[in-house]
Amino acid sequence: MAIVNRRARHEYQILETFEAGMILLGPEVKSIRLGQASLSEAHCIIRKDHLLLIGCHINPYKPAAMNNPSDPTRSRALLLNHKEIQRLMGKIKEKGLTVVPLKLYFNARNFVKLEIGLARGKKAHDKRHDLKERDVARNLQRQYKV
Repeated sequence: MAIVNRRARHEYQILETFEAGMILLGPEVKSIRLGQASLSEAHCIIRKDHLLLIGCHINPYKPAAMNNPSDPTRSRALLLNHKEIQRLMGKIKEKGLTVVPLKLYFNARNFVKLEIGLARGKKAHDKRHDLKERDVARNLQRQYKV
């Protein structure tokens, strides 16, 4: 089961994607497995050569939350190669580029991975153009289906 940030593809033009690991607590992994996480308010920042995920909401896992409650929106460290982080730092310094979380999922080895994208914000006319293209494609699909 993947948790997708649907707003990110609408708000941003994704230029490049990366797969990052995450440092999580055990109960957080169980909550993600149950699909109790949200990336809608999340964003990524770089601090002291570390990539951090800020604002990702992971609901506390009920059986474990009684003993040690944790903050559901705490910042979480992301794991990338040093070269990838340096490359992202260089790209972020360009005007208008940012790093956004796209998808939270489990890989084949059952590790939690976060797909992040190097993105540029879309203007209002770009968003309207994308919606128009999607509508045209959907209508063509309907016509060929019938």
